[in-house]
Amino acid sequence: MTNTHSATSTTPDRRFRGCFTAITTPFTADGSKIDYALLQTQIASQAAGGVSGVVLCGTTGESPTLSEVEYHELVERGVAIAKSMNLLAIVGTGSNSTGHAVGMQKFAAKAGADAALSVNPYYNKPMQTGLVAHFLAVADAADLPIMLYNIPGRSGVALTIETIERLAQHTNIRAIKDATGGVDLASDTTVRCPGLAVLSGDDPLTLPMIAVGAAGVVSVVSNLVPGRVSAMCKAALAGRFADALNEHRRMLPLVRALFVETNPIPVKAAMKLMGRDTGAVRLPMTPATEATINRLKTVLAAAEIA
Repeated sequence: MTNTHSATSTTPDRRFRGCFTAITTPFTADGSKIDYALLQTQIASQAAGGVSGVVLCGTTGESPTLSEVEYHELVERGVAIAKSMNLLAIVGTGSNSTGHAVGMQKFAAKAGADAALSVNPYYNKPMQTGLVAHFLAVADAADLPIMLYNIPGRSGVALTIETIERLAQHTNIRAIKDATGGVDLASDTTVRCPGLAVLSGDDPLTLPMIAVGAAGVVSVVSNLVPGRVSAMCKAALAGRFADALNEHRRMLPLVRALFVETNPIPVKAAMKLMGRDTGAVRLPMTPATEATINRLKTVLAAAEIA
């Protein structure tokens, strides 16, 4: 393939619609291994909650701490589990090395992934021309749909609307996860890139983003309440904004509590409190503080899910 393909659709790919759970990676209690039996249970709970798909090996899945061997096994086994449950299987393939990202993209395609989540190259802070060249190289590497991941708070660099417009012309670039902390860029993207599905990357902003044209969310909180996040998305996408707003307000204290420490520290702590322990967080992440655990206990009890 070449990077001169033009997008053929002026409407977003409907597969990228609804709630997609950025799933935690369940490690053993000492953090040394991945617990695949628990991964199957986690993905089954997502399917039962009515989500559209899962994202494996993302930030919430502690992807920076996975060895190459672990990454390959997690992708192969996670994709197989998700697809067996009729969920869209999206795999994190991002890297700040273009060559490494290309290799991961090819591996995800070979493993049968439905799509890839590709984050802005982090730490090295490329120019917009570098971001374009990076993502086009990744998009050319395999016949696999890409969801761009615009998260300047973690990557140190943001995609501009002009860059997004240019990238959206590639047939393999189908969606963008917008974690920029506001709705302005998402609003512009839905107008200027009508063939690109926009997904919220910030749980508190899911409903506002859908209101300006987004198609759903890549969610952290849906690890805990997949049915509620899915229901909120479905209501909003159907134009039932009063119902969606009610669900948004019910979940907001829980959503806020999940980000008082760096993700995924609080969500793993909350899952343990719910009797769904996903094992340790790996260094450099450290366990949730007592204050965070107490806050989570309070909001989980109020939400009647603990």
